[in-house]
Amino acid sequence: MKVVDAIAHAMKAEGVDVLFAYPVNPLIEAAAKIDIRTIIVRQERIGLHMADAYSRLSSGDKIGVFCMQHGPGAENAFGGVAQAYSESVPILVIPAGFPRRLAHYYPNFNSTLNMQHITKWAEPITMGKAAPEVLRRAFFQLRNGRPGPVLLEVPVDVFGEEVPDSWQYVPSFSAKTAPAPVDLEKAAKVLAGAKCPVIYAGQGVHYAKAWPELKHLAETWNIPVTTSIEGKSAFPEDHPLSLGSGGRANPRPVKHYLEAADVIFGIGCSFALTGFGVQMPKNKTIIHATLDPMDLNKDVAVQYGLIGDAKLTLAGLHSAMDGLDRTNAEARTQQFEHIAELKNAWLSEWMPKLTNNEAPINPYRVIWELNNLVDKAQTVITHDAGSPRDQTTPFWESTSPLSYIGWGKTTQLGYGLGLAMGAKVAEPNKLCINVWGDAAIGFTGMDFETAVRERIPILSILFNNFSMAIEIPIMPVSQEKYGAIEISGHYADMAKAFGGYGERITDPNDIVAALQRGIEATKSGKPALLEFITDQEITISNE
Repeated sequence: MKVVDAIAHAMKAEGVDVLFAYPVNPLIEAAAKIDIRTIIVRQERIGLHMADAYSRLSSGDKIGVFCMQHGPGAENAFGGVAQAYSESVPILVIPAGFPRRLAHYYPNFNSTLNMQHITKWAEPITMGKAAPEVLRRAFFQLRNGRPGPVLLEVPVDVFGEEVPDSWQYVPSFSAKTAPAPVDLEKAAKVLAGAKCPVIYAGQGVHYAKAWPELKHLAETWNIPVTTSIEGKSAFPEDHPLSLGSGGRANPRPVKHYLEAADVIFGIGCSFALTGFGVQMPKNKTIIHATLDPMDLNKDVAVQYGLIGDAKLTLAGLHSAMDGLDRTNAEARTQQFEHIAELKNAWLSEWMPKLTNNEAPINPYRVIWELNNLVDKAQTVITHDAGSPRDQTTPFWESTSPLSYIGWGKTTQLGYGLGLAMGAKVAEPNKLCINVWGDAAIGFTGMDFETAVRERIPILSILFNNFSMAIEIPIMPVSQEKYGAIEISGHYADMAKAFGGYGERITDPNDIVAALQRGIEATKSGKPALLEFITDQEITISNE
């Protein structure tokens, strides 16, 4: 068996059923021969974004894989790999490499060397007989420890080499870790004794599928819950204990309860300091439960650390708290009403924007109508960078796990389209939506054609205000002199030209009907792009 076929067979054995790709890479043909679906994109970054969402929606059970050609293909892929690295997403990246005699020769791009700082693991296959062990290492890295992209570079002269005749691939497994009992006991006493605790849940809850354990702990001990953007949908946001999701923009209960907290329990999160995440208040007692010990005391000073899988950690913590004094927990039953009062007061202040009926359309009105229209249990939504992120996160109410693909540590424009497409491949029976702006579509809009060609019927909500409005306060002189933030386009026509459904909406009274038409188009198998002509809204909820 040749190396290229060995890689394809290893992927098949690992449950990989889709290969996202951009030619030319021999793996595309090898995968197709053994019935691994190949999806060819228009640019490498989108393919990586699709693989990213595919892995996230399966919580790591299935691994998203992307391959591309050596040289410019690998260079173009850099941003997509960096994005997955910042969001801790397990994807397998398989670039072709220059022939071994040229692999380390200037100016040839060596993926192993150049991407080792944006991958969890990066290794070349340097000869046929090494392929089995390299494949074994790659998949074990993907399934164990902190998630992240793994890179496997294959020089073009190695693809055709033979692997040992005796080789048979053995699929990898996942080994879990749990915190030490003594650490659980310490944390349990602190959490049970807290008067005003808050749970801050991150993406690790999704990867561990620890949603029932998180809910059980919150309900048993009456502890309010907020999430990171990546952790959004880990806890139902229609629950009386939900504060909403905390990012750069957030519902009022998030900051109120974090500021009032005496103990903050972070589970499955990194507490990484980022301009697009909620900032932890100082002088709080912090319990930090994370899979990666590198996170501890990195950005936020913590007093109690729990290292391990989020599901095992939550189960262990709940057991350790069993029998402890419940006086403070019982006193917190009144919080249900307080959270509801804060949320209702906050929403009432935002109602003028959420129900705005003037033209140009206010983007908050579109999000509000969409949030109230769709079947949440059958929907997956994501956003793009900038205004769409800050406008969607607070006002979209996620009620079921993995129904929201959140991100924000690195904020590449154009990310949302590939995420929605990858989500639709992973969840073909669900409505998969991306919300983006006219700046983002300038980066990756051509890949709407990929959605049409590959029969991936997503719903794409585009806010077009003919500008990069979020930059208005930052670039007043260049805007006044040279129109620096002004951009233009008729993107609904572009969608129709590609063979999809496209519609431009200017009348606020037509928002709901247009959304319904777009959803119906996806049900008929067509990707839909709804272009809402909006005002230059830059206000966000960050009280």
